[in-house]
Amino acid sequence: MTGRRVTIAIMGLILLCGLMITGCGGDSGGGSGNSGEKTNVTWSPQFYGAEFHEDQAEGNDKVKMDLSTAPEGYVGLRATTGAKLKLQVLKDSEEYIYDIRNGRDEFFPLQCGDGVYTFKVMENAMDSKYFEIYSCQADVQLADKNAPFLHPNQYADYTADSACVKQAGEMAASAGNEEEFVKAVYDGISKSITYDEAKARSIKKGYIPDPDATMASGKGICFDYASLAASMLRSQGIPTKIIFGYVAPDDLYHAWNMFYTEENGWSSVEFSVNPDDWSRIDLTFYANGTDDKFIGDGSNYTEVYQY
Repeated sequence: MTGRRVTIAIMGLILLCGLMITGCGGDSGGGSGNSGEKTNVTWSPQFYGAEFHEDQAEGNDKVKMDLSTAPEGYVGLRATTGAKLKLQVLKDSEEYIYDIRNGRDEFFPLQCGDGVYTFKVMENAMDSKYFEIYSCQADVQLADKNAPFLHPNQYADYTADSACVKQAGEMAASAGNEEEFVKAVYDGISKSITYDEAKARSIKKGYIPDPDATMASGKGICFDYASLAASMLRSQGIPTKIIFGYVAPDDLYHAWNMFYTEENGWSSVEFSVNPDDWSRIDLTFYANGTDDKFIGDGSNYTEVYQY
């Protein structure tokens, strides 16, 4: 695989996110490489959303699952019970577990690629004990390998009416190409969102970010930065991952983004990119100041989960 590196000439702040989540680790690139020459390409952004198709959903009186969108890289779920619920997603030896929010349509990515997925909805019985109330399977064949990272999901939660999407649309309309758009989002978030130390100290297991709330408050933790960036970039057609993992030398648990383009490589002040591979954007680094021991060439990042 062609090496691709985002080199960020910045100082940053690593945030310790106390999140207990499980999943499959993805190969997101890294290593070194040259930026290549810019190529003038047609920049035609379009909105990428998600939809729950009630007429195609299956389930029972408590849970409905829409598997019809699986080729697009996500599935939909609607829960109507008042009990605490979890969704377990299994593929081969990989597992993801999510807290389900009752009373709303939620979307979950198929980030482990093609193959047979098993979905189990679990209801809380008492304390930390859960029992299965619904399960189903889907043999997934993705229409595009990056499809899971082009739509909203629980961790990048947006619609066409979201404030962050409207702002992203304005940025995309003003951008001459993907480079200008990514840089506009990158710079805009880094200049408007500051690290919320109080929130970082008080964050609890199961926290789910709200991109619009982050933008409105102007504060956030690493998860908020990554969620807002993913929402804005995905909404305009830039495949973007939310990555959880560890950053050396202190092995702090952290969240950041990877974005993808198949066009020729580009470069800017903040980062350089090679074609047809994933590139890292760590907005927490860019927006805040910290010890330069965390600044590196990407080799100090260990990826664990992707959404």
